[in-house]
Amino acid sequence: MKKYTNIFLGTAFSSSSPKDVQILKDNLFFINTEGMIEKVVAPEDADYQPLLDAYSGDENFHRLAEGQYFLPGFIDLHVHAPQWAQAGTALDIPLYDWLNTYTFPIESKFADVAFAKNVYHDIVSALLANGTTTALYFATVHKEASLVLAEICAEKGQRGLVGKVVMDNPEQTPDYYRDADAQTAIADTEEFILAVKELATRTKQGVYPVVTPRFIPSCTDEALKGLGELAAKYDTYVQSHCSESDWEHGYVQERFRKNDAFALHDFGLLRAKSVMAHCNFLDDQDADLFAETGTAVCHCPISNAYFANSVIPIARLLAKGVEIGLGSDISGGFSPSLFDNVRQAVMSSRMLEDGVNTALPAAERGVPNSRITINEAFYLATAGGGESVSLPIGRLAENYAWDVQIIDTTFATAKLPLYDANEDLHDIFQKIMYLARPENICEVWVQGEKVHTR
Repeated sequence: MKKYTNIFLGTAFSSSSPKDVQILKDNLFFINTEGMIEKVVAPEDADYQPLLDAYSGDENFHRLAEGQYFLPGFIDLHVHAPQWAQAGTALDIPLYDWLNTYTFPIESKFADVAFAKNVYHDIVSALLANGTTTALYFATVHKEASLVLAEICAEKGQRGLVGKVVMDNPEQTPDYYRDADAQTAIADTEEFILAVKELATRTKQGVYPVVTPRFIPSCTDEALKGLGELAAKYDTYVQSHCSESDWEHGYVQERFRKNDAFALHDFGLLRAKSVMAHCNFLDDQDADLFAETGTAVCHCPISNAYFANSVIPIARLLAKGVEIGLGSDISGGFSPSLFDNVRQAVMSSRMLEDGVNTALPAAERGVPNSRITINEAFYLATAGGGESVSLPIGRLAENYAWDVQIIDTTFATAKLPLYDANEDLHDIFQKIMYLARPENICEVWVQGEKVHTR
């Protein structure tokens, strides 16, 4: 009898396509030593009962209790880890003022590695407790503190994609918080890449270095060019902000006479491993370039409501074949929960489709065919995120990592309204997506290892 590291029995929900949720009722999941799902067996399969009989007595056999369900771990494609220290504050001012008055002063404190360690321990733990098993992180300009974030991800068992931020443009960054110059920024980034790659050799779930120009306004042409060359040299991930707000989008057009997408592409920063946050102002040509290069969009619905001056047309971008995932954008978004961002993604899309200005006739008020469903928003938080970073994560299927959150719908202080013993399972899925709170997440597993217990 083959030995598996863990065997799980329970009902799971997983995206089979952007629009469809697959319900895996009472399935068996067999997890190998690498933390991958080696085999999924359904009750109707011929070997289900023999396998259940053979393994159910093992100490590593886990049967979900009544009212518990598996969801894939969430994939948060945009987290400013240092901004956890200011989360929930100053969301009522324009982006430019927010950055200069609050964000840059907070981030400058991460020159102190002890301070960085304290904040980074908390944000990684908070995200795990909210069901986020993979996170794409912006750190700060400080190479040592950025490496600390990668080390904490490795230690706590979260899959972390971490970037040392580059911002060297003296015209758009404060003198107390920036890279000394382009050459220093590029050299520090290269050293950071090599250090994280070495850390990755002993990290089961994976940690990855990410080339991270903060956004075009923060960087000189020399820095952007050098970062593009580093991304190609080491085949790394790339992340930045792209066409986020009226101010940022307009700044890039004025500086380069083109949109962000094409400016970033000119510097070698749009590639199959690139994830660009926000992207609210992408036009059709920009979207086609994203699809052509394999660049993913990270949709940050809560943050966009505060700072983007618009609602991103997610349905249109999905229809054009652009890869899209979901991000919390701590702290432009106040919540560390992708559950909250899933809900806001649906609400924002409905507002875009229906419109908000009652002075206009209903037929002219919104943008037709803009709404997305809860199924599609769930896809963005799971499978879409996995595709965006080109990793076998975000689905509960064979040859995917065992990254799961176990949802307990019966927890006393967060009990979901389930009163029918035969309630439709898709209705239960919807109730989980709309109503679940951190208390409902009783366990989180990453790459076959338990990393959080309520």
